[in-house]
Amino acid sequence: MHSTTRSNAIIERWIRTCRTELLDRTLILNQAHLLHALREYEDFYNQHRPHRALHAAAPQRSLPPPITKPHALEHLDIRRQDRLGGILHEYHHAA
Repeated sequence: MHSTTRSNAIIERWIRTCRTELLDRTLILNQAHLLHALREYEDFYNQHRPHRALHAAAPQRSLPPPITKPHALEHLDIRRQDRLGGILHEYHHAA
């Protein structure tokens, strides 16, 4: 596969994902609003959104270490942070 063909496939996948996860669910008011939403989505996509091809890691963030002690699962405290008015959700372990 040529690098141009691969690049096209990657960007086409990103556009399709951005459209279904963000743009199809958002009423864009103007260009400034669109640019803000796209910047937020780009950060979410690269820093928080799990990707199957990366075994549920985000492209710019590695997976946390696996839980090796089953009893530790009872003490997990997961918090959700909404972005863009609740369209995007990020999940974090509470400190």
